[in-house]
Amino acid sequence: MSSQDRHFILGYGSLINGESRAKTGETGDVWPVKLHGFERHWSVMSTDYGMSSVAVVEAAERACNGVLVEVPHDQLSLFDEREQGYQRSQIESTKLTTYLDHELPAGTYWVYHAHDVVEPNQDCPIALSYVDVILSGCLEHGDDFAQDFLALTKGWQAPLLNDRQQPRYPRVQPDLSTERLNILLAPVSTLSIKELSVTYES
Repeated sequence: MSSQDRHFILGYGSLINGESRAKTGETGDVWPVKLHGFERHWSVMSTDYGMSSVAVVEAAERACNGVLVEVPHDQLSLFDEREQGYQRSQIESTKLTTYLDHELPAGTYWVYHAHDVVEPNQDCPIALSYVDVILSGCLEHGDDFAQDFLALTKGWQAPLLNDRQQPRYPRVQPDLSTERLNILLAPVSTLSIKELSVTYES
């Protein structure tokens, strides 16, 4: 297979999580990276589930972290369907730097991005069932990677809902242990420790 036939998606939200990716389609190897020239925000991308999502918008001198995921060409349409409301655009390899001392593979790189940010609100808050999936995916790549997700995401002051008892996120992972996730979230969360401590098993 030539490099032109290899396709890669830059996942910067729930696509960081391996189990979550597998619910959509077949994927290959993964590289943790930083994407330059884009900034990640909490934004209302759809009202279907009553929750906000993360989205990146072009922003000079800004960056966010994520994972570069190899996706077979015939699987791209499945991810397009998952990412409805976003635009898939090609990005240059020069926009990426790697966390690991490995060269990135040659191929065509894609990112799902937004043009505008719509601030989360009480009807579409940040939902912990979604945040948990992202953060657990970040921890697949280490604590520093997870801390970078928190630091490089704008909008944590928006309404935040602990919906673990009645999850709004359709790809929720209710078997996750939330103790470590709560510790990570506490510094950026608008919820109290008591509010964060409500978990899926309660």
